[in-house]
Amino acid sequence: IAALAGSILALPATAQTYSNCNPLTQGGCPPDSALGRQVSIDFTSGASDSFTAQGNPTYDSNGASFTVSKSGDSPQLTSKWYIMFGKVEVVLKAAPGAGIVSSFVMQSDTLDEIDWEWLGATSDQVQSNYFGKGQTTTYNRGAFHSDPGSQTAFKTYTIDWTADQIVWQIDGTTVRALTAQAAESGQYPQTPMQVKVGAWSGGDSANPQGTIQWAQGPTDYSQGPFTMQVKSMTVTDYSTGTQYVYNGNSGNWQDITAVGGTVNSGGSSNVDTAAPSITSSANGQPIPFEGTHAEPSSVWVTPSVYPWVPYATTLTTQAVTYSNYPGLPSGWTVSDSGKVVPPSSAPVSLPPRFTILIACSIAAGLARVWLF
Repeated sequence: IAALAGSILALPATAQTYSNCNPLTQGGCPPDSALGRQVSIDFTSGASDSFTAQGNPTYDSNGASFTVSKSGDSPQLTSKWYIMFGKVEVVLKAAPGAGIVSSFVMQSDTLDEIDWEWLGATSDQVQSNYFGKGQTTTYNRGAFHSDPGSQTAFKTYTIDWTADQIVWQIDGTTVRALTAQAAESGQYPQTPMQVKVGAWSGGDSANPQGTIQWAQGPTDYSQGPFTMQVKSMTVTDYSTGTQYVYNGNSGNWQDITAVGGTVNSGGSSNVDTAAPSITSSANGQPIPFEGTHAEPSSVWVTPSVYPWVPYATTLTTQAVTYSNYPGLPSGWTVSDSGKVVPPSSAPVSLPPRFTILIACSIAAGLARVWLF
């Protein structure tokens, strides 16, 4: 049994968008660690302790590199803190390659999301997108914008997010503005978000045909490796405090409390919202609810609506580490996932009966194991 259970760690796993604790459907979710200020991060100086790395990003004079060289590669960085409305500026160069997707994503525990995504097969275009509460029932939220030179030169990509509007900018020029009123009903992103950057292969043969087609695949790994580079990042949290707490399960920003601070709607961000005509709409085609949130994890939740996009990768276990954070009470810490942990918390081990169940399932030749 021990040998069979151990083999679980070597098996390919399906990992997709998930939330360890979704306040819309679960009670007692821990608070989110708040950034509560502005930070500037220079990745040319090496790794930042503001982020948790997965898939082994590397660092040099060009910043952080996210390389996809084989099936299953999905390197990414995820912030340890959340922002509650704010502005994120990332200086990056997208990866080339048919089927390769470079992503700059903001995502919340309730699966609110704001995206920039680049398809490696199209060097002169970038896609903007948003999701509310993980709903993918319509496909008219994505848009494409002219972006020549995205794979050959570093550019600054900005998301400015307030209670009233989302603005996407390239090198300081607004290419899209979305007001809360114009968003799909009930789906305007408005809950605390982490920042994620990384690359993955949407054109991998293990993905559904719809995903491969969207990513303009298939991916030919013999033409790689394919590398996305992020030079620097500046993040401004429009709200203040040390933690963001959900009150109830409405998913509305008015029900978020900032511990030791204030939730600011960001209405005075003074970002230019004048936007040109959108190059083309993504209406009618499935936009994969995935990106840098294709995370290796032993815990996942499959969205109940199409299209959720399974992503084959190698399941790896990482020890959860905890660190102090300015403003936290004595004894409290912050995990690598950005969650505030009280002094009494301890790592949770898998009960023996689950280990036996998994081992028996493998022995019986089952193709999938679902843990509940």
